[in-house]
Amino acid sequence: MTPTITTGDQQIDALLPSVRDFLAQDTVDYCIDAEIVHGYRSPDCPALWIRDHSDMLRGARYFDKDMTSAVTHFAQTQLGNGSFHDFVSCNMDRENWTKYVRVPVEADVEYRWVKALFLAWQATGDDKWMESMLPHAERAMAYVCTNPWRWSQEHELVKRALTMDTWDFDYVSADQSWLNFQITDQTHWGIFHGDNSGYYEAFLCLAQLYGHLGDAEAASRWSAQARGLRQRANDLCWNGSFYTHRVPLDEFRVQGVDEAAQLSLSNPMAINRGMATAEQSQAMLDEYIRRGSSQATFAPWYSIDPPFPDGCFGDPLLVGGAYINGGIFPLVGGELARAAFAHGRERFGVDILRQYSDLIVDSGETYLWYFPDGRPSSEEASTSPEAMSTDGWGSSAMLYALVEGLAGITDTDTCFRQIALSPRWAAADIKTADIQLEYAASGSAIGYHYEQSDGRCQLTIESSKCLVDLHLLLPEGQEALTTTVSGQAVSNRCVKVADSTYVDMELVVDGEATVDVQFR
Repeated sequence: MTPTITTGDQQIDALLPSVRDFLAQDTVDYCIDAEIVHGYRSPDCPALWIRDHSDMLRGARYFDKDMTSAVTHFAQTQLGNGSFHDFVSCNMDRENWTKYVRVPVEADVEYRWVKALFLAWQATGDDKWMESMLPHAERAMAYVCTNPWRWSQEHELVKRALTMDTWDFDYVSADQSWLNFQITDQTHWGIFHGDNSGYYEAFLCLAQLYGHLGDAEAASRWSAQARGLRQRANDLCWNGSFYTHRVPLDEFRVQGVDEAAQLSLSNPMAINRGMATAEQSQAMLDEYIRRGSSQATFAPWYSIDPPFPDGCFGDPLLVGGAYINGGIFPLVGGELARAAFAHGRERFGVDILRQYSDLIVDSGETYLWYFPDGRPSSEEASTSPEAMSTDGWGSSAMLYALVEGLAGITDTDTCFRQIALSPRWAAADIKTADIQLEYAASGSAIGYHYEQSDGRCQLTIESSKCLVDLHLLLPEGQEALTTTVSGQAVSNRCVKVADSTYVDMELVVDGEATVDVQFR
């Protein structure tokens, strides 16, 4: 089955096939030790980075049968201290060999590998393979939570060098003319919220994986680890409107920069990873809406806002508004839209998807980042070796927002055996929608037909067998009157998310079930 999202709305309907085509051009296949390692490359570098690959799996899992070879390869090449390489490459930079790199200032690699493991397991349902990977996850988490380059004993949180958000080079003095990736005696340490939201999610993933295997003790251990990390990170990093870019651990400050005012790209990710509370999530979304309406930028998908002074990270190309120093990233837009759909800012999420559709459909191109005036990135304006026009990192984030946010299908177990189903078509004024999703690796599928008319919303769900946690958005100003499932009256709950009204219920679908909600 070919995954499809069909609504009759040209902007929305163009998104899934466009992203599928971009991703098809972003694969890499390396033959290493006589085995094929298949994954997804960065849009600005031809190597297979686990960070890009991990995020891109959120879209690629609907089209790609090989979800495991890259995860397995990074596990097989795990370093002795438990850390993973950032990337592997073959035949890169005119070098006819296999190269592995760990960027020393990076603190996020291990949580990204865990998320890739989790997504691959969801798409394949391969419990045996997943279980074989868990010792690697344990070693990686032990490394992060004990290594003095990664862990602050004082705060019991993940720390890193002074980088721009989650990027891979840190601050250098004005007399150094190139990017720095090394830990040195001059490294300035701090607590960065994005690392900690990533490890919070990774801990929860491990808790779910162990719980699925029946290891209640390990599941409880990782759940407790997650709760503690979340509380400590929120206590330290939250500033009332969003997460402070970083909390420094020394006296150094970049002159003229107030990091507490910098809105950095991992803020919406903290929402989607679950570290932010509902109140924090809504405050962050409102901050993005406010800045987007008051600033001269084509979209509020900031890498960081306001930017650092021009060139202060070692490259004169890193001016304000360029690349990670204030560039506009579809990656951020997709995360922002996904967060908006879940937290009562549904029309903001729709606006992002429509804007992105307009950005890519006419040109057939998508870039990792854009200048605030809408000009796309280029090799001449970036520190990166490439500037591909088929950015899979940002486009897959937009597909993530479309599938889980607007269409509202989130796999909460494996192979669509249990889903959270939150159709939000009312926010886009879309009256009919046909959705068919399938994991290419396992053939597991889910689908539904949505139809809204005056005073009525009907949802026909198709699945081999699935527990559905339904959370259906009603048109603005409406309240549910009665609900039936396949003709039988059932009870429901009307819940408010900000100013939005949802109808909630649980049902088991084995074949087909039709939910009919009458409202006024």
